[in-house]
Amino acid sequence: MDHARLPVAEHDRKRVREWPVWSMPRPLLVLWSLVIGGYLAWIAERLAFFHFRLTDIAVFAALLGCSVFSVEMSRRASESAGVVKDVYAVWELPMVFLLPGLYALIVPLLRLALTQWRVRRAPVYKRAYTAAVIGIAYGCARLVYMHSLPSGTSPRDYLWSHTPAWLAIAALAAVTQWVVNQALILPAYKLENPASRFRDLFSGEKLHNDATELCAALLVAVGMTISAFTLIIALPLTTLLQRSFRHAQLLSESRADAKTGLLNAATWEREAAAEVARAARTYSPLAVALLDLDRFKQINDTHGHLVGDDVLRQIAETMTEVLREYDIAGRFGGEEFVMLLPQTRAPDALRIAERVRAHIARQLVCSPSGELVPVTASIGVAAMDAGSHKALPELLAAADAALYRAKASGRDQVQMFSTSRGLSAVRPGGDHDADSGALFRRGLRPAGAGLPDGAALAGLAPGLPGTFGLHGAPGPHSGSGLPGGAGLPGSGLPGGSVLAGRTRMPGGRQVAGGADGTASTATTSALAV
Repeated sequence: MDHARLPVAEHDRKRVREWPVWSMPRPLLVLWSLVIGGYLAWIAERLAFFHFRLTDIAVFAALLGCSVFSVEMSRRASESAGVVKDVYAVWELPMVFLLPGLYALIVPLLRLALTQWRVRRAPVYKRAYTAAVIGIAYGCARLVYMHSLPSGTSPRDYLWSHTPAWLAIAALAAVTQWVVNQALILPAYKLENPASRFRDLFSGEKLHNDATELCAALLVAVGMTISAFTLIIALPLTTLLQRSFRHAQLLSESRADAKTGLLNAATWEREAAAEVARAARTYSPLAVALLDLDRFKQINDTHGHLVGDDVLRQIAETMTEVLREYDIAGRFGGEEFVMLLPQTRAPDALRIAERVRAHIARQLVCSPSGELVPVTASIGVAAMDAGSHKALPELLAAADAALYRAKASGRDQVQMFSTSRGLSAVRPGGDHDADSGALFRRGLRPAGAGLPDGAALAGLAPGLPGTFGLHGAPGPHSGSGLPGGAGLPGSGLPGGSVLAGRTRMPGGRQVAGGADGTASTATTSALAV
């Protein structure tokens, strides 16, 4: 008999070891265990002192029924992943003020079990943690509420005899619930999403929504002391509040790229155009960077599109982690990303772009077969110095030209156009001058250093200030047969910005082919925006 049970016990142990909860990072697993254990212990302690009363059950059933109605409303619109904004506290927080503490502890568990069944199947360990956090937050609010009331006083009697004081105490308890909830949710969210930023969870609109929800909960609590029929009035108002939260969530989702979470192209362009106009108006420096993954199609073809999606998400996380709080990152489409760097001079923009490139080059993505997939990126930067007046399309066109040169020069590098520095580049392992922000290697030359024979400065507009001459390394695109001095059709660059020569770039840009087989670029300061 005992020998027969051994395989069953071993099978059960194996199933337990395969639970998804064990895949969490160790710090997150420790936090999860402490919160769940504390929550269950608190429920057990409250059960020991629980006294059943029919009137309490009736109030609990009425408020729970309204919460169930809200769950069904969210079922129609589905439930988003990540941190979800809801209105359930409108119905659950009044239990803190009107009922014994056990009810407030267990109501999140009942509601989230219903959500798991009726709305969306999420990992059970995540639902359990959320229920524990909300229950602990309600329990802490109950402790603050009861210890703030005068001893020996009935809460309902105190409400009607000292209404302003009761409202202040209830507000303090509500704030306590919010603080405890955030204090337990945010660390878990940050541990699970290291690239996330707390500022995304504490925007002014979200704080306003939280305050509105807590105020509505206090009004429901006061109304319930008059009559349970006040819920009939509160229910449609709370439904309207829930829809307004949902509208704000949909508006936020419409701004973001679905795969990476960065701003989508349309939203990024709107915000970037406003920043560029502000920089021109306030005489502030600014930079734009275009990032393109190297040989991304080969990754998709070799390892599959799911691995390609993982690469895109990892690139987005890297950009979010490396960039500053006020930088604006977005996905332009495909494997191309874009960054706006406000208040950033050319040397700093070059350093930031190189830091992003270096972080990407150090990361590996694991394919389903266990193979590590290396990823590299090329970046083109366009820097607008203080006092310049350029539009966003001009900056993007210049950054695109720098990106193309980075691709043609061997990939996995950064190149930049700047009003004062012309074209400069950073390659893996290269050290650039922190003061000048320019690195002229493998034939890159500053203005005045001389150009090779045959690199004519064709098509320069008269009257423009001095030119920047650049001499690049031999590449596969030299000698394309295009006429020397060809202009820039469709490039979006300002008038008089001409790249002379024989190598065609995207959008009509061309690089001159010198007599010695090298590629040269002749530009005016109008091109080096």
